[in-house]
Amino acid sequence: MPEYLHPGVYIEEIERGPRPIEGVPTSTAAFLGEAERGPIKPRLVTSYKEYQRWFGSVFGQDKFLPYAVNGFFENGGKRVYICRLVGKDAKSAEAAFGNSFLIRAAGPGSWGNRVFAKINNSTTASPDAGGAMKPVGFRIRLAYWASVPAGFVVFDPFDSANDPKLPRPTVTEDFDDLVLNESSPDFVGKRFPWVDQDKGEMNQGPDSSAIGMLVRKKGVLPTELPPTDGVGKGLENGADDPAAALGLPDFVGDRPDPNTQGLSALLLDPYRDVALVYAPGITSANKDIAQAIISHCEKLRFRFAVIDSPKGQIDLTAALLNPRNMADTSYAAFYYPWIWTADPATGARKLIPPGGHTLGVYSRVDSERGVFKSPANETLRGVLDLEYDIGDGAQDVLNPQGVNAIRRFPSRGIRIWGARNITSDALWKYICVRRLFIFLEHSIYDGTQWVVFEPNDPRLWARVTDTIRIFLRAQWRLGALYGRTEEQAFFVTCNETVMSPDDILNGRLVCEIGIAPVRPAEFVIFRIFQNTAEAQR
Repeated sequence: MPEYLHPGVYIEEIERGPRPIEGVPTSTAAFLGEAERGPIKPRLVTSYKEYQRWFGSVFGQDKFLPYAVNGFFENGGKRVYICRLVGKDAKSAEAAFGNSFLIRAAGPGSWGNRVFAKINNSTTASPDAGGAMKPVGFRIRLAYWASVPAGFVVFDPFDSANDPKLPRPTVTEDFDDLVLNESSPDFVGKRFPWVDQDKGEMNQGPDSSAIGMLVRKKGVLPTELPPTDGVGKGLENGADDPAAALGLPDFVGDRPDPNTQGLSALLLDPYRDVALVYAPGITSANKDIAQAIISHCEKLRFRFAVIDSPKGQIDLTAALLNPRNMADTSYAAFYYPWIWTADPATGARKLIPPGGHTLGVYSRVDSERGVFKSPANETLRGVLDLEYDIGDGAQDVLNPQGVNAIRRFPSRGIRIWGARNITSDALWKYICVRRLFIFLEHSIYDGTQWVVFEPNDPRLWARVTDTIRIFLRAQWRLGALYGRTEEQAFFVTCNETVMSPDDILNGRLVCEIGIAPVRPAEFVIFRIFQNTAEAQR
């Protein structure tokens, strides 16, 4: 309670009435897979160019992550977290600089063996006590080669004497005027990835380099500088996991920090905005991995998965083309067939799974119409052809199984022609219904956190009711809910009719919300008959 002890005028701000609920983002995706290089910590990218900066380009015949990212942005995607996966025995390349410092590759893998690092004096100098000019700090320069000929040895590309040497590095980075004074804005831990092993193995600096990080070993004095003799070195001993392919443990990624990756990393708080999860090339043939991705979405409740069909499935009755043999869930959708696109590096035709492109459509539809609109009857941009053409007869077999077909229509292009998830529950069979409920539930969850520990009385119940009603009214006006009136579209009840005295005594506030979602017009039927006019008298 406020205190009024001296005479005068008191101005107070009080809070009354409902609080606004802000709709959560629904189109932020997370892609899991193998990348050419980069960190294993999930990183947000907002364009394919940004992906290339941090993770490289296309690099293998069966490595579909770059193609999926390119298709996602080409079809209207806005934001995607890249979760680079490596085997548990993959090692990061590194090179020692003196006895106290290392330059380590930004992530595990043999790609780090194609990195050259150089440390020398900073280009900025200042006078010392005697008036002599001295460097203010040190400078780190890094270079990376994406592809090299056999027998190639990395060289110093920053030395003008090596200008004629080929090939030139694909990526170079330059960090100048770095210092070890923690109070300075140029402290290395404020401008460059930095690991002080006395404090742990996690990166304690910014994620500002796509190539490497500086590591200070244990027991080194805070004032000791790395050697600045300008002798550069190639990083060594980076290694890929010898396993032929990534398995379920690699996708789950439940490893000690800083090696947590994949689905385990996506459980962390910084990635709460992720609403769509996809692993390019993981199909119903990879049943254990696909089930793990679906279980991840079901467990978190606010995420939706897309699963690819296997390549080369021409038999429509094959078990692999029935996604319910893999899982019966409303938290995942299944797309068939694979698509032909242009390789972003070479321009050649490439057969890839469709999930990245379809998730771009999800994002585009969410932005243009809303999450309540089915991501179907939409053109797939950047698709040249289909692995198999699907007709009405084929879709008669696929659609009841929850397989969303991608079809070619004369003069209308290649379109997604299915709007179902893979559940057998008719109440939840449409993608837009499940994703609408995800959106509403997540928005209400985030927007009502203020209610916790408030006095549980009718005044609070009225505020909660008004808060949720105003939010649902806005969604109804946008077209997300079915009904000519608010009463037909939704109801909110938060009073003694849904709360018993036992609930109140045990600190429980119960609010029941009924919602009538709109469903897509999947079957459009026009009944036409011949109307014969009667004879006139």
